[in-house]
Amino acid sequence: MAIDETIAFRPVRIAVLTVSDTRSLQDDRSGDRLVERLTKAGHELADRGIVRDDVETIVSRLHAWIDDPEVDVILTTGGTGVTGRDITPEALARVWDKEIPGFGELFRWLSYQTIGTSTIQSRATAGVARGTYIFALPGSTGAVTDAWDGILASQLDIRHKPCNFVELMPRLMER
Repeated sequence: MAIDETIAFRPVRIAVLTVSDTRSLQDDRSGDRLVERLTKAGHELADRGIVRDDVETIVSRLHAWIDDPEVDVILTTGGTGVTGRDITPEALARVWDKEIPGFGELFRWLSYQTIGTSTIQSRATAGVARGTYIFALPGSTGAVTDAWDGILASQLDIRHKPCNFVELMPRLMER
């Protein structure tokens, strides 16, 4: 795994959605962490929002961003646990065309290094919907840091070899 410096960096337009019944933009530390990480890496913040733990509300926001040509990637944070209000994975399953199971598997492996067996409570997941990548991350700052630093920073960098998500973007709508 390496960065090929002969390839020019290509910024990706990323929307950040926090799913929470209790957070606001003023105290959304996980959303703030994602915005800080993605802009520091050279990507563009396409939009940001907070929605309640409600499947219809989440699905509606996802559809709006999926249909927006200015959004390449959606990062959600929150709602991936196992309690009754944790419904983000169910909302994503209603919009995606393809699941990316390896994302959740790798996230839990990385998270295990930090929080041990507690990672089993995470239902982090990812998929592709009409040419837009969607990644559902847990709501803690540690989890979004693990996901960004351990997976997304490299997979959303076109220079990352042997392969990355960005180089596949032109082909996501192939049939």
